Amino acid sequence: MNKLKIVGGSVILLAVLAGVWWSTTSSDRSGSAVGRAALPTSQSIVVPELSPVALTGEATFNASCAICHGTNAAGTDQGPPLIHKFYISRRHADFAFVIAAKSGVRAHHWRFGSMPPVEGIEDADIQPIITYIREIQAANGL
Repeated sequence: MNKLKIVGGSVILLAVLAGVWWSTTSSDRSGSAVGRAALPTSQSIVVPELSPVALTGEATFNASCAICHGTNAAGTDQGPPLIHKFYISRRHADFAFVIAAKSGVRAHHWRFGSMPPVEGIEDADIQPIITYIREIQAANGL
């Protein structure tokens, strides 16, 4: 009987924690994707003095990602901005960027369609890109 109480209590605790998480992170969820009006401009994004790792990431980002995600990761008509609250680390951990780059990702926030895997991207390229994005996010209050 004690095992049943422990399991039942654990399930209830897990449900409560999931509910708290959902309520604290769902303020920007809606039934429809985010429209173009939410896109920043590359000029509106503050680019800080970047670390050496982020500078490497910027070069790779510009070569492999900017065609869709834009200058300074501000987004384009082909892909969303990464300098956006949807992509902060507590919503999209660094590993989400790894998965997106290596395997692609199904569209879920935006109306740009699904993202294919990035051709030619190597594992060693991804962390500097993430560092670049995170440094710009931080400089822009994200």
